Amino acid sequence: MAEWPYLIAAVLSGVLVAALIFYVWGKRVERRAADTSQRLVLAAKEELMSVRENLHKSLDEKLAGVDHRERELRKTEQQLQDRAHGLDKRSQEIGTRLEQVAGLTAQDAKLEIVSRIENEARDEAAALVRNITEQAKKNADREAKKIIALAIQRIAAEQTAESSVSAVLLPSDEMKGRIIGREGRNIRAFEAATGVDVIIDDTPDTVVVSCFEPVRREIGRLALERLIADGRIHPGRIEEIVKKAKADVDAGIVEAGEQAVYDTGVRGMHAELVKLVGRMKYRTSYGQNILEHSKEVAYLAGIMAAELKLDVSLAKRGALLHDVGKVLTHEHDGTHVQLGVEMATKYGENATVINCIAAHHDDVPHESPVSVIVQAADAISGSRPGARREAFETYVKRLGDLEKLASEFKGVEKVFAIQAGREVRVVVTPDHVDDAAAARMTDEIARKIERELQYPGQIKVVVIRETRAVGVAR
Repeated sequence: MAEWPYLIAAVLSGVLVAALIFYVWGKRVERRAADTSQRLVLAAKEELMSVRENLHKSLDEKLAGVDHRERELRKTEQQLQDRAHGLDKRSQEIGTRLEQVAGLTAQDAKLEIVSRIENEARDEAAALVRNITEQAKKNADREAKKIIALAIQRIAAEQTAESSVSAVLLPSDEMKGRIIGREGRNIRAFEAATGVDVIIDDTPDTVVVSCFEPVRREIGRLALERLIADGRIHPGRIEEIVKKAKADVDAGIVEAGEQAVYDTGVRGMHAELVKLVGRMKYRTSYGQNILEHSKEVAYLAGIMAAELKLDVSLAKRGALLHDVGKVLTHEHDGTHVQLGVEMATKYGENATVINCIAAHHDDVPHESPVSVIVQAADAISGSRPGARREAFETYVKRLGDLEKLASEFKGVEKVFAIQAGREVRVVVTPDHVDDAAAARMTDEIARKIERELQYPGQIKVVVIRETRAVGVAR
């Protein structure tokens, strides 16, 4: 027990030594932390001072640059003002000099400029009109004339005395009374059976059979001639003779169609189409017999197809049928092109032949060179001199009138009527007529021709403006 005091004293001494050690170590740590903090604060202050110095330096440089640019801008502005002032002065001098040289005041010069602008606007308007005209192709007036012309052609109103009536000679005027019959019963029976009009007037020894449908007119003419030759004229005999005349005309139509097919070398055509071809014998267009015209077109198309190494049989076939629809226009609605296409399609014709019929008036696009050949042959046959009913003197006079009319325009040097009057070519002086004026002249000549001349079909106007440069090497 005597050892406890010493033990306790030793423990206390150890505790005191440890506390002293911890105290000394804490003080050192505090001093080190304080030193580190002071160093960091000093470093931050130095960095901040460096950044401030750099910022002030950069701002000074930028301000100096702004001042320099401002001085440059002021200098440039002054130069521009000086230049604008010089240009104004120069413009005034040029204006004064122009007035002196041209002898024009400012007002006159303004009017001259306005006039030039008007001319340019007029030229641009002419070009615009030309484009619109080309796109529209035909205006309402020309379309109306076309419709009227087709209607006139169908009923032959302008050629009534030649293409819608047939004269029948009588042995004596006494026969007129027998044709009329008691109270007109014979003539009424005849007209009812044939569908024609019988005109009996004061013309000696002549009776006229009138009808717009040529086949019925031919039946009436043939029946009346047979009744006159037979001498027995009464309703019963009239019906019998008319029936026989109709059978003979139908047989003649078939025979004419077969002969046309044989002459042109076309093979394998449907019997109904052959009959329609034969009916063309009794139809005319501007006085030209359609059957003879179609055969002529077939010959021409065949020759051109052979020269071009194309299908000759298709060319002849399409040419022979190109106007077949004209024999149906008295009985059905639609153009002869539409009716012809319907008939050819109905009876199984080749697609190329159908296109020849549809495209020969450019109603639809050409699908083969054969259809183009048929169209060209049709134009040749229809436009050649003497093909259509027109006296030679009238034909020559129309060509002269056409050339005279076109030569009346200012700047025209020469005028040529070609293609039997279907085209007029006007050669103008290039120094007096520019391109825009040539376009306007084309339209003006065409409108004047429409107003002042009478002609079949259409006339193409071509204005030629040519400039040549010639050099000689020696």
